[in-house]
Amino acid sequence: MEKELSEKHPPEKQLSNNSDSSVNKENGTNIITNLNANHDDHPETETCDLLVSQSPKTEVKVEESDNISHEIEEVHQEEKENDEKIEDSPPTPPEIHYTIETVSLDIDQFLITLSSTPKDAIETIDGESKEEKDGKASIEIPVFVEKILDLVEEKVANHDLNEGKRKWGQNPEEDSSFLEAINRISKLTSSIDKLRPDPNPAALINRIGGIQQQAMSCLENEFKVILEDIKHSDQDPTNDAKGKQHEADHSVVQESESIETDNVLGYSDYAVSILNRIAKAMIEGGFESECCQLYMMIRGQAFDECFIETGFEKISIDEVQRMPWEALEREIPIWIKAVKECASIYFVEELKLAEAIFSDYSSISSSLFSNLIRTVMIQLLNFAEGVAMTKRSAEKLFKFLDMYETLRDSLPAMGALFSEEYENELKTETTTARCRIGEAAIYTFCDLENSIKSDTGKTPVPGGAVHPLTRYTMNYLKYGGEYKATLEQVFREHSKIERADSTSRPRFEGETQNSNNDIAEENQSPFSNQLMRVMDLLDSNLGAKSKLYEDIALSCIFMMNNGRYIVQKIKGSTEIHQMIGDTWCRRKSSELRNYHKNYQRETWSKLLSCLGHEGLQVNGKVIKPVLKERFKSFNMLFDEIHKTQSSWVVSDDQLQSELRVSISAVVIPAYRSFLGRFSQYLTSGRQSEKYIKYQAEDLETSIDELFDGNPASVVRKRP
Repeated sequence: MEKELSEKHPPEKQLSNNSDSSVNKENGTNIITNLNANHDDHPETETCDLLVSQSPKTEVKVEESDNISHEIEEVHQEEKENDEKIEDSPPTPPEIHYTIETVSLDIDQFLITLSSTPKDAIETIDGESKEEKDGKASIEIPVFVEKILDLVEEKVANHDLNEGKRKWGQNPEEDSSFLEAINRISKLTSSIDKLRPDPNPAALINRIGGIQQQAMSCLENEFKVILEDIKHSDQDPTNDAKGKQHEADHSVVQESESIETDNVLGYSDYAVSILNRIAKAMIEGGFESECCQLYMMIRGQAFDECFIETGFEKISIDEVQRMPWEALEREIPIWIKAVKECASIYFVEELKLAEAIFSDYSSISSSLFSNLIRTVMIQLLNFAEGVAMTKRSAEKLFKFLDMYETLRDSLPAMGALFSEEYENELKTETTTARCRIGEAAIYTFCDLENSIKSDTGKTPVPGGAVHPLTRYTMNYLKYGGEYKATLEQVFREHSKIERADSTSRPRFEGETQNSNNDIAEENQSPFSNQLMRVMDLLDSNLGAKSKLYEDIALSCIFMMNNGRYIVQKIKGSTEIHQMIGDTWCRRKSSELRNYHKNYQRETWSKLLSCLGHEGLQVNGKVIKPVLKERFKSFNMLFDEIHKTQSSWVVSDDQLQSELRVSISAVVIPAYRSFLGRFSQYLTSGRQSEKYIKYQAEDLETSIDELFDGNPASVVRKRP
């Protein structure tokens, strides 16, 4: 009987029948009670009945009494049957208090029932086949489905009251059950369409969809708040989860903020766990697009804030090209720092975050990470390409090389974070930017040749000092030597874009390359060949400038100064010395010795001729007038040399010392010998002082004053 009742009536209808039975029982009891009460209150009824029975109308009243008794018996019988029915039927259930946790179990069982229902159990409805009804079954929707919708709707409504504030974490258990309930609603949404519920499926489906939409909006808001709330996400909400007072909450927050925790980009493990569950709920509920768009937007904003903190601003290519070089010079180191930190820190952490939040969806995490990083890299690469497109000038070379090295060294670290497809795309974009910078570096370095060629000034450097072009070129090359490996790579990979006038022309005008030089160049790197062309072009330019001096001796000093400076710079740079080679340095040193000899010949040979013995004696007798003229000529020439060459400049201490020593070695012994031999022929006194102006020590002192760059009017004598 119970089985039949259960099949014919759903639980709620059974509940209604039980209620009716209770009412009937109460009515029956009242009737009996009333009847018994009337009977007990009038005991004289029996006597009256006997008296009445003796009257003529007694028979009628007896019959009425019999009827009443019969009715009473029927009431008692009905009461007995009702009592038996009440005993057989289950007791009236108490009112059920539904919560998300309790009703979720019923929903799970209901979903299992739906999923386990065989296809052949689906009824034929209205005479139509299973196929004709699209496989939809006629199954009653339990009451707890409405209950869970009510509970979730209430939860969402409470959430909307505090929109924009972080609500999650105050009660982790409640948050967890709410998420599970939303997941069940999502499953109901996908499963309920397979049913044909009675009586109004459209209304129920619409309500489920509406509540799911509200719930997803609630999750989307929480997802946004937690992602944006990095600075507070290191607080574990479980510490103050169960209704602690505000003061206690505040102290817990301060304490938790002071404790170092393992986190990803500032997010605590708890925050990442909540983000993971929210993302999973949204994706399974069909809101993957909204979840991914929100994640991309917030993490993109996080990178923008990161760039602002480092000082790097998003600048378009056009804006970069319009910026003055002084401003770009300040921006490039900031850009380099941003790229290095992104490659070694931020991108790695960003991948960890994406994989942690979307741990159940590897393809989604990979796609989100790749698209996000690609957006960031486009900003960085646009700046690099804009710099490469600026007007070329020699001082930009080393900034170009810094940027080139940054992209070159960062690419392997970044590539390891991506899947093969995205890695190839990133490699292509990064390589394109790096090539443009490399090409700009080659053009800039090759422009050094033009700088040398265009320096055609006709004003000689005072004192034969090192020419500014020599200083600039050699310092440029020495600094470039610190980038030797990078420059060799740049020239090796991009040398095909070198200008024709830089690679195909002879080393300098008037000189052709012989076969030996061609063979030597074939054995050198493209950068080494370019370096040699610069050196030869500089040497040629200096040779032309030396001809601007009317004094050949000063011209020799000029070539010695510049040659020594070049050799010292080359020897001071291991990288440049390796590329130039010892052979070139020995050849250059030999040239310097020749200039030294030429200087001595042009300057001191005339002076030494005054100390010669030829023409001083005739038949073994010294001719005093000739001797006096010799001393006079020597004094005049030496005074002139001292006055002139004291203003000449030899900045290299070693070269200056070598020149003075070599001069003293030639002049002092000759003068001392001449003076010792012929001074006796001059009368001591005023005549001797007039012609013998200097002693050997005086000459030595004066020679040590040469090449100081300080013109001296007179020679200082020793007291």
